[in-house]
Amino acid sequence: MALSSMTGFARSHGASGPYTFEWELKSVNAKGFDLRVRLPQGFDELEAHAKKRAGELLSRGTVYANLNVKRANAAASVRVNEDVLNAVLKAAALISGKVDAVAPSIDGLLAIKGVVEVAEPEGDEEEDKAARAAAAEAFDKALSELVAMRKREGTSLGQILTQRVDEIEQLSKQAEAAPGRKPEAIKARLAEQIATLLDTSDRFDSDRLMQEAILIATKADIREELDRIASHIAQARELIGKGGPIGRKLDFLAQEFHREVNTCCSKSNDIELTNTGLAMKNVVEQFREQVQNLE
Repeated sequence: MALSSMTGFARSHGASGPYTFEWELKSVNAKGFDLRVRLPQGFDELEAHAKKRAGELLSRGTVYANLNVKRANAAASVRVNEDVLNAVLKAAALISGKVDAVAPSIDGLLAIKGVVEVAEPEGDEEEDKAARAAAAEAFDKALSELVAMRKREGTSLGQILTQRVDEIEQLSKQAEAAPGRKPEAIKARLAEQIATLLDTSDRFDSDRLMQEAILIATKADIREELDRIASHIAQARELIGKGGPIGRKLDFLAQEFHREVNTCCSKSNDIELTNTGLAMKNVVEQFREQVQNLE
């Protein structure tokens, strides 16, 4: 299965009878899946269709779907509500002798709410039904284009993530081969630290010395962390190769990478190993940022 990003954009156009319409779909990152639809009056029933189709093809991301509809040869009719107008004129006549004011003008009367009514043209039920069906098909087309765009971006993300995993592996091997990890280097540091302990102690405590030596030797060993990093690298490659909606799993692996690299840095008392650990930490962060875009 291909990888998909959670970001994308698609647009589709359609027409049916006197109607023309346009869908715009925009997808952004999110922890789960959510479809937010804006529909004009008369097309509300399309929301159920849109949510069903999008839910079948997408598993993560917030998708904004907007439908714009225009109807040709549909001039609105304007009529004057005579009941409201007569009531306004009657009220004006009652107060005309009580206040010093000019007589109401025609444009002033027409501007009063309720005097003028704009009536939308009545639609044909068969035409409206056909338009809704055509708009549903246009949504499916826009959704397919959105899915295709997300997959194209997902392919690019997969290449980037593979590069980052390769870099993590290279730095891990560099850490493993660091001179500071060689037995003689660890032995020299251990001897130096034990000598320091003996100099600062008033009396020789063989038990405590043994405990401290074991603690120092254990802290200097990052074998376990490097093994786990190697395991995470294998899992990441397997997931990327498998494809599909793996964003959450890779995000978890990114956290595990980060934990092991941090431990390596905290255990290191060798400058080269520390620098390698910091470089690996930077690559892991880049890996995590890219993973946030994956479905």
